[in-house]
Amino acid sequence: MGAVAAQATTEIRALAQILDELDYYNVLEITPDASASEVRAAYHRATRRFHPDGHRQIGDDMRPVLGRIAKRVAEAYSVLRDPRRRQVYDQQIRGDSARVRMPLVQAEAEAERQSRDARLGKTPNGRRYFVLAQADVARGDKVAAERNLRTALTFEPDNGVFKDLLGQLRGKR
Repeated sequence: MGAVAAQATTEIRALAQILDELDYYNVLEITPDASASEVRAAYHRATRRFHPDGHRQIGDDMRPVLGRIAKRVAEAYSVLRDPRRRQVYDQQIRGDSARVRMPLVQAEAEAERQSRDARLGKTPNGRRYFVLAQADVARGDKVAAERNLRTALTFEPDNGVFKDLLGQLRGKR
């Protein structure tokens, strides 16, 4: 094994030892404020460095280690490249810095839940009055829709979807 291969093996072993402690930003060697293009470039750099096919000179004992690192790189990229998943991941690591991994299924489910909550409301009463307001709009009863939206906003005063619809109704009257 040459000097380059020995150096690569040392780097791979060191990374494998701390891999479970690294968050996705550390795995890709980027900052949390990195743009989408920076995330993509970091993913391609990491893939070139750690993909098993790029290290044919390394022995068979290192292939599973490289595979594990390559999977974590792909996992990090799949979460950080999607703005919704990335937002969920950022919230998770802020709340619990010990949890540095987020399976893709979990990230997608949480992003969908947050999207649904933003569309329909987070509280039961907010959702209830918002649904009533939507039904009023469908019937053409703008006065009742406005009343129900104002009621929904008493339960969720920061809900942008509710505010936007109320603004649209007030603009049409």
